[in-house]
Amino acid sequence: MHEKERHRIILSAVQDRPVATVVELCNLTGASEATIRRDIATLHMQQKLRRVRGGAEAINPPQFVGLAGRTFAVNETMRTSEKQAIARAAVDLCEDGDSIIINGGTTTFQMVHPLATRRCQIFTNSFPIAEHLLKHSKNTIMLSGGTIYREQNIILSPFDNDVTRNFYAKRMFMGAQGLGPLGLMEADPLLIQAEQKLIGQADELVVLVDSSKFEQRSSLVLCPLNRITTVITDEGISDKAAAMLDAADVTLVVAQPGSGQEEVS
Repeated sequence: MHEKERHRIILSAVQDRPVATVVELCNLTGASEATIRRDIATLHMQQKLRRVRGGAEAINPPQFVGLAGRTFAVNETMRTSEKQAIARAAVDLCEDGDSIIINGGTTTFQMVHPLATRRCQIFTNSFPIAEHLLKHSKNTIMLSGGTIYREQNIILSPFDNDVTRNFYAKRMFMGAQGLGPLGLMEADPLLIQAEQKLIGQADELVVLVDSSKFEQRSSLVLCPLNRITTVITDEGISDKAAAMLDAADVTLVVAQPGSGQEEVS
């Protein structure tokens, strides 16, 4: 990752929380602690953030604390071609009339383009997904209720009695911060709580992750591997990651550039 891109991620992170720690910034960027400390020192000298013990904070700290993790705007610029191929393979699993859940994220957002020609019943917690499909498709759209988190462009509710419990889906399509032997991982407790409710409303769970997500970890496990029906990823998946999915009896679909896909197991 280039320095300019790291700086953009760091500046976005300090706007989302009171203090962004060096460890958190390492997880977000994939850089070493030494590199992050140099980046913080540089941005501090440029008066773009304030260096504090163990991390950094915004010059004008946020009044409303957002979710942990990279913002939608930053993620949207990363690995775009892989995400588009993964999304096309995901929509290939959908048929007209299906009831599906699409979780917010930049990989799942790419599903809106091939979904434009479908007629499905779609429940989503993503503001941009709902907006795009309302404007450019004949799908029926239902939005979850709750607070809109601007940086991630998603709607989350901590309450059990929201509209989520009233929608049943054949499949749920979702991304994640990481995917490993323990299962799907995310960085924020509120995100975990809201997504677990959605997962409970679907028969099948289809996970859309580019191959870099197999190398990323978080402290919070969203669901175990055996809850996942299918993983759709790109050609960069390692043999080790593929073997892990096979051992857990998870179907692996490798999305090819263009329109093709290959089901591995």
